[in-house]
Amino acid sequence: METAAESVSFAGLLRQFRAEARLTQEELAEAAGLSPRSVSDLERGINRTARKDTAVLLADAFSLTGQLRELFVAAARGRVPAAEVLAARAPGADRAAGESAAAVTRSLPRDIGGFTGRDPEMARLLGTLADVTADGGTPGICAIDGMAGVGKTTLAVHAAHRLASSFPDGQFFLPLHAHTPGQQPVRPADALASLLLTAGVAVQQIPPGTEARASRWRDHVAGKQILLLLDDAAGHEQVRPLLPGTAGSLVLVTSRRRLTALEDSAVISLGTLSPAEAVAMLARLSGRPGLGSPDGPAGDGPAGDSPAGEIARLCGYLPLAIGMLARQLRHHPARTGTELAASLAAARDRLASMRAENLSVASAFDLSYAELSEPQQQLFRRLGLAAGADIDAYAAAALDDTSPEVARGQLDELYDHHLITEPAPGRYLLHDLLREYARALAVAGTADSAAAAGRLVNYYAHVAAAASRHIATWTTAGGRLPPAGPPASAPPLATSGEAADWLEAERPNLHAAVNYAATREMPLHAVAIAAAVGGFLRARGHWDQAAEQYRTALAAAREAGDRPGQAGVLDELGLLQQLTSDYQAAATTLTEAIGLFGELGDLTGQAYALNHLGLVQVDVADYLAAAASHRQALALARDAGDQLAEAVSLIDLGMVQQLTGDYQAAITSYERALPLARSAGSTFDEADALCEFGVVRRLTGDYPAALACERQALDLFRQLGDRLGQAWALDELGRVQQLTGDYQAAAACLAEALTLFRDLGNRHGVIKALNNLGELALRTSATQEAQSRHAEALAIARELGTPDEQARALEGIGRSLLPRDPAEAAAYLRQALEIYQKIGAPAARQVQDTLDRQRP
Repeated sequence: METAAESVSFAGLLRQFRAEARLTQEELAEAAGLSPRSVSDLERGINRTARKDTAVLLADAFSLTGQLRELFVAAARGRVPAAEVLAARAPGADRAAGESAAAVTRSLPRDIGGFTGRDPEMARLLGTLADVTADGGTPGICAIDGMAGVGKTTLAVHAAHRLASSFPDGQFFLPLHAHTPGQQPVRPADALASLLLTAGVAVQQIPPGTEARASRWRDHVAGKQILLLLDDAAGHEQVRPLLPGTAGSLVLVTSRRRLTALEDSAVISLGTLSPAEAVAMLARLSGRPGLGSPDGPAGDGPAGDSPAGEIARLCGYLPLAIGMLARQLRHHPARTGTELAASLAAARDRLASMRAENLSVASAFDLSYAELSEPQQQLFRRLGLAAGADIDAYAAAALDDTSPEVARGQLDELYDHHLITEPAPGRYLLHDLLREYARALAVAGTADSAAAAGRLVNYYAHVAAAASRHIATWTTAGGRLPPAGPPASAPPLATSGEAADWLEAERPNLHAAVNYAATREMPLHAVAIAAAVGGFLRARGHWDQAAEQYRTALAAAREAGDRPGQAGVLDELGLLQQLTSDYQAAATTLTEAIGLFGELGDLTGQAYALNHLGLVQVDVADYLAAAASHRQALALARDAGDQLAEAVSLIDLGMVQQLTGDYQAAITSYERALPLARSAGSTFDEADALCEFGVVRRLTGDYPAALACERQALDLFRQLGDRLGQAWALDELGRVQQLTGDYQAAAACLAEALTLFRDLGNRHGVIKALNNLGELALRTSATQEAQSRHAEALAIARELGTPDEQARALEGIGRSLLPRDPAEAAAYLRQALEIYQKIGAPAARQVQDTLDRQRP
């Protein structure tokens, strides 16, 4: 049977000589004038023999002379067994190796003096020392995982140097080469041989076989305090045989995989740098300390908004990418941060810019991608096609044309390989640079990219339409289905809460899907998605997003000649313009929608659009026109046999009736509308009717009934998550409470309403809440506050052109001035009276009575 000495290879011999010389692979390569890869390939047996010149250079690096030099060169070339080199060594060689063991085991790579950031991770790593000290039974293990280029090795080496003094029996560094170009991962048996050789164990004492070597290693370090850094592990199988068996030692493991099967290990999953850390790293590595600071060189301003901040952002805050671009700046002193940032932003292929000599970010990603199975690679490529940011298993299934169960399993595998993250349960996200990498693979490598992206857009369109059935849309456009069939699987959305949660989670993706569909010859999908999510976006206050989607969908519908789609989107857009107080645009948009619906013979659509036009007319106090619009809408709704459209028309007509003082007619309208809304199952319209019913009850002096209506309405709006509806109900509830003398409650409700109106951007609502707060202040004798509130309301009302609220504000200012300046107060009251009379508001009588009482 062969002895260990007889079976030693030149690879093992080279490792022992290097260990005894206290050289890293990189240092040996530099001393011999070779590439690190050449040395690595020889040590790992990939190249079993060396060229003559390589062998001579290695012998020179080890300062070998005489017969030993000749035998070493011959063994390197495969002409004599490596064991002959050991036999020819001078007497005492084993002793020398043993004597040097303490020095040899300090084999950590060079630390980085200007290490940047990572304070929480460093604190946790340093804290593992206390755990090792406290644990009397097992060695400490800390697994540091993360995506390619995130800085795992840098962090581990820096931490190892900080911890080294606590491990006097040795600090070992062993690269396991899971992701070294051109190399296979180190086998556990070879890794153990390297560790034993580095520890000073003679080759003759290293047994063959993984288990025997693992036992020898555990025996050698038993009772000692060592720190072992295992870099770039392929998996737990590679790591487990290398672990010490007794307490007192610490093992740091870095890996691109989550080592979930590695027992008893602490885990640090390393993310990208913070923006500030990234800018600091860029400044340090570029050799430009002022980069990103206010006092930096021209073109390099403060971090965040500076070119340095832009470079860091475009690098995705990934240390590998930042380091490569920083070195470009270091080696191009004439180039400014501004120029580099502009070049990077304009690049069609950012990854191509992120390289240094033969290293690149893309090649680092290549190694992670190569580890995947073919189905995992396919899904990863297709994830790069997704228009939005994150994705769940249902959407991934549509994208990959598979089941949610299979997609979920594949996503979890990508997560374990650190190719995606999971920022929220069940939602997966690609890093910006990995997304760009995946998209490039998808476009270059397969012919079905467009089909995959199309399936995803179709999925979003169908599920959004299903969700919209649980959300108040205010129009006929919601729920419109795209032309393609439904996806094979979709999330269950059985309640309004589930629908709202899905719409909020997918909101950015739906927005991206509208844009994608509009530019990829899927116009009907763009229209369907925009229409489906419109009601939700209005209710939650995402008005800017809604407006952008409507404009995109409208252009797509016009290009496709989709006249029903145009009408529906115009109605949605006009309603949004009314809510944002863009009354002229709203009137124009809604008039066009009414005309299109009429040409199409869509009575219900025409009724909704007429009601929305009536709301615009109410806001500008054109009550006669508003009443005509709502009565026409009511007739169309009844002709169409649409109960919900009839209920909406009655609610809106009742609002005009109460504004013009016809309170009994308004009560009748609301009493007819409420059962129709409930019968149609529209919680929103039920709440809307209750809110307006409360108004007319207040105006007729029935405060208990008014309070009950507003509280019911507020509860329903809160159940729906409709922020605008809540603002309406709170505003009116506060108004009733001040009339009943509950000033504290009124102040709280009105303040909350004002905040909601401001947050939503509903300036008409802001005016109403300010006027209500002004009236409340006057009731509590805070005349200065009252005057201030009304003055702010007056300025906005004049800007928007809303006469009714202008008059209220003028009246409020006048009443606040009455105690100290009756003449000036009368001037304001006369202005208010003139407007009230012009628009036919009942409040004119009260103002006239006040003026009459002020006359001598």
